[in-house]
Amino acid sequence: MNRITTIGLAVLMACIGLNSADAQSLGSSYTSTAPKDCRQIGKPGALDGSSTRVCPGKDGLIVLIAEDDLREIVAVGRNRKAAAEEPATKVWFAPFNSSETTIEWRADGARPFAIIQRWHIADNSDPDKQGRPNTKAMLVVTRLPPGPVCHVAYVDAIANPNANELARKAADDLARGFACGKDEVKIIGTRGRAVELATMR
Repeated sequence: MNRITTIGLAVLMACIGLNSADAQSLGSSYTSTAPKDCRQIGKPGALDGSSTRVCPGKDGLIVLIAEDDLREIVAVGRNRKAAAEEPATKVWFAPFNSSETTIEWRADGARPFAIIQRWHIADNSDPDKQGRPNTKAMLVVTRLPPGPVCHVAYVDAIANPNANELARKAADDLARGFACGKDEVKIIGTRGRAVELATMR
């Protein structure tokens, strides 16, 4: 093996090592948005049950959950005012919906750059025995500061058995470079009923 080949291999191995280190620095942690773990803002609406709560997140961020007319929004910011002004607060799914109370934070080292959350979208064309709509599950990937907070990708949780892995890869690959208001939300994997309902207009 000549000297040039040896140098070339050394450079290649160094690059592989750096890529492996980058991959290893990405990880997940979890927080709760259950009402018992959050601070209620004001009193729930007497007529429609509308409510707002603020929940602790990661790295000094908070999670804002607001419900109105059986539909939720979720945003993240350094404080409640900042979160309330993010593009994520302008996204309302047309059918009734709710988010689960566990948030997965994708981070590079200690710095989170995206959250993943499971949502349930009501399907009026699929009623249960009591006539209430069954729900369809979907994972929502949302980018975090610095920069705007907005939805990046949707993954249908029923149509994709590996939905969690797909959502993590979407977060890792897309969130940090996603331009809110310019880039379209990506549908990742197989497009199922939940995504169809969520993107109804």
